[in-house]
Amino acid sequence: MAARPRTAAVYRRRRLAIFGGLILLILAIAAGVWLAIAQPWTDAGGAPAPTSTSTPSSTPTVTDTPSTDTPSPEPTAEEPATAVPCQARDVTVEAVTDAETYPSGVLPQLSISLTNKGDSDCTIDVGSTTQVFTVSSGSDTWWRSTDCQQDPSSMVVTLAAGQTVTSATPVQWDRTRSDVATCDQENRPRAPGGGASYHVAVSIGGFEAVATRQILLY
Repeated sequence: MAARPRTAAVYRRRRLAIFGGLILLILAIAAGVWLAIAQPWTDAGGAPAPTSTSTPSSTPTVTDTPSTDTPSPEPTAEEPATAVPCQARDVTVEAVTDAETYPSGVLPQLSISLTNKGDSDCTIDVGSTTQVFTVSSGSDTWWRSTDCQQDPSSMVVTLAAGQTVTSATPVQWDRTRSDVATCDQENRPRAPGGGASYHVAVSIGGFEAVATRQILLY
């Protein structure tokens, strides 16, 4: 009969141990919940988000002041010289056509090639005001671009030394005889074809092409 009290005591100790363990488990769970609430926010990758709210200065602080004994560098580059107007001796002008032979009904497209053969840049007015195309057959002048020109314009450009440029928009000859008195007439005399030879002369900015360009009309 003496063994029963000892057995009951063992049961009580076991119950106390289990009860104590439950209390410790509850405390541990409570501590974990508090830590989960108190920790900083995390970004999408799981790393803690920055908590600093200070904004770095966009202007760096200068900590090293150069000596006042150091002389300032003197400018060495010279200002570019202003381009002067082109001179006849420095400019080469040539007549340019889109073809040499034109079938019946095809209209010649006339352009100008301009070269600065000098050693320096120069300026020149390349506007339609200064362009003159003349189409002749022998001594007979058939057509001049300025006879019926509309809204002429001026355009002064700088032509670099050694540069060659060609007019971007050609002037079209309608294969008729021009005259300031017949600009509005639709039935002006038409230039003969059949292999007839014509010569195109050009000038621009007061400079004339040395040679003409021959074209044949059919």
